[in-house]
Amino acid sequence: MRNIEVLFFDVLGTTVDWRGSITAEVGEFLKRHNLGRIDPARFADAWVGRYDASVDPIRAGKRSFVSLDQVNRENLVASLEEFGLSSASLPPEELEDLNLSWHRLKAWPDLGDGLSRLKSRFIVAPLSDGHARLLVNLSKFNNLPWDFIVGADMSQAYKPMPQVYLRACELLEVQPENAMLVAAHDYDLEAARRCGLTTAYIVRANAEDPSKVGNQKAQDGWDYKAKNLLELADMLQ
Repeated sequence: MRNIEVLFFDVLGTTVDWRGSITAEVGEFLKRHNLGRIDPARFADAWVGRYDASVDPIRAGKRSFVSLDQVNRENLVASLEEFGLSSASLPPEELEDLNLSWHRLKAWPDLGDGLSRLKSRFIVAPLSDGHARLLVNLSKFNNLPWDFIVGADMSQAYKPMPQVYLRACELLEVQPENAMLVAAHDYDLEAARRCGLTTAYIVRANAEDPSKVGNQKAQDGWDYKAKNLLELADMLQ
């Protein structure tokens, strides 16, 4: 085993249940506005389904970096229109609160104990397309014991651009070969592996990214594969 010093963690889907959390928040929003005809799970997937295409211009250098809050807000408006709703007809403060539901995603049940065990031996840090404030809010909401936080605003880039992973290593003064990415998404792990990081795949039910449907092929050959963080902690013991 390499001399691993730092464990970086993908966030959306890997450490927090984005689909369950956003579906619940959307459901409450629709109920308050008598819009029960709309399936909240379908709306949540439509909202996230716009993500990849919406950040592609940033990856390609055709648009300046903007935070995930702004990307999500633009995609929320487009999703409302897809479902026959006008954002102008809804209270702006309620739309803002719904958009901030991404700051209130619930952690998977194994996360607290798993992180605590891993933190006793490694530096642990989220490495996310979320920006620093979103990650801080998520961490406080779930009482997560991170050592450090790496948001997309720190590299001004979105995954799977290599500077995301390399900048994270620079910030923590660790060589890529002495760092590991823990994630539930193959594309994320593949990008990290190309940058020299060790990889650990975590199996998460219902965590796939709908913005990449049709463009994802299940891969294998990761350095580690575990059903949750507790099992990963056992493997790295």
